[in-house]
Amino acid sequence: MSDHSHHHHHVHHAPAADALGAYTMAHDAAQPAPGGRVVMVALEASEFDWEFVAGRPARAWGYDGQVPGPVLEANVGDVLEVRLTNRLAEPTTIHWHGLRLPAPMDGTDMVQHPVAPGETFTYRFMLPDAGTFWYHSHTNERVQMERGLYGALVVRGPGEPRVDAERVLVLDDVALDRKGQIKPPGWWIEQHDGRQGSTRLVNGLQEPVLAMAAGQIERWRIVNAASARYVRLSLGGRPFALIGSDGGLLAAPVTMTEVLLAPSDRVELAVGPFAEGETLRIESLAYDRKSTNSQRKAEPFATVRVGAAKPSVAEIPSKLRDIEPLVTGSITPNREVHLGARMSFRHGVDFLVNQEQHHRDQPVRVGELQVWDIVNDTLMDHPFHLHGFFFQVVSVNGEPPTFLSWEDTVNVPPKSTVRIAWVPDDRPGEWMYHCHIVEHHANGMMGHFAVVP
Repeated sequence: MSDHSHHHHHVHHAPAADALGAYTMAHDAAQPAPGGRVVMVALEASEFDWEFVAGRPARAWGYDGQVPGPVLEANVGDVLEVRLTNRLAEPTTIHWHGLRLPAPMDGTDMVQHPVAPGETFTYRFMLPDAGTFWYHSHTNERVQMERGLYGALVVRGPGEPRVDAERVLVLDDVALDRKGQIKPPGWWIEQHDGRQGSTRLVNGLQEPVLAMAAGQIERWRIVNAASARYVRLSLGGRPFALIGSDGGLLAAPVTMTEVLLAPSDRVELAVGPFAEGETLRIESLAYDRKSTNSQRKAEPFATVRVGAAKPSVAEIPSKLRDIEPLVTGSITPNREVHLGARMSFRHGVDFLVNQEQHHRDQPVRVGELQVWDIVNDTLMDHPFHLHGFFFQVVSVNGEPPTFLSWEDTVNVPPKSTVRIAWVPDDRPGEWMYHCHIVEHHANGMMGHFAVVP
């Protein structure tokens, strides 16, 4: 199976937009921008055998008979048209995670009827932003995402940094029983902590070995598709450059030796150059998310073997793009979103937003700056995900972040407040936000709200 290393030479590009240009409805959101094209994809959701562990077939669910589903690729300004056919025995939908698309295309049961077995549904939307996104089921997620219904989406823009190779690495974990089959959803403890499987996967395979040429710099687009696992990513302690996050490129590269991916987070890294003969471990360092299944020691996801040297044409500029801060100086937030929990007889714990399950939040107006305090009243980490819009992290417990970025998911540590700022562009309709630990979302830690003209 390929590790998705590709070289791309595109002749045409959509005109460069502002760092996060307004999503104009001047042209219909289902039409390409000038110079764009329509990228048509047929996806089939079905059940099949898949070897997460070599030689041990497991019943999996996925798109096009593979886990993860195919990497979808397009350019900014293109329209993506995906015809989903459901061959499962239960309804399903696809959520396009991180995409600024029209509300009816968001793929949740708030905006569409789930696609019944044997039926088809066509998702069609323009792609306004470059970055690494992903698509996954938003129906019965505890079963459907765990069994493999997810895949990566790469959107390229003008002025991408030059690299020698690129690869997409989708991280996940599965909980397998003694027969090698995926365990059904568990009760009490798993519902409280979220499922963390002990079989760690990269692109659907247990701890693969990846080959890389010496002397080259690669762009790694990494997606954390796990239900509950936090990945504190390290390359054997070697430095790498963080060049992008959920909403695409950062303003400038940031050199680091580790980066935390909460569930559903993406990062883009410039990795290398390394010397011939080196072996590096892609691993997750110990991380205490204050749950009984917190990771106590470093655990491997993959191994990189560095082969013969090849010439390099890579050039990572010191400035990647402009990002204007939405908030400067002190500001009063116009909303508090409290993440909470309470004991429940039904399944041990209910997860809450503003004291209720499946909270109905106040509407927001198109064009009005939103400054929200996400307040974690619980004793465990929660990844907060906002559908359909990017936000900037203004502060964590009053401290500004070390760099400015666009995000759709942010980790909120226990007893902490994360302040975010975002502006709803002209895409009215029903939207949601939720904890991306799949079990917490299922048990009520979500809110939904309308964007109104």
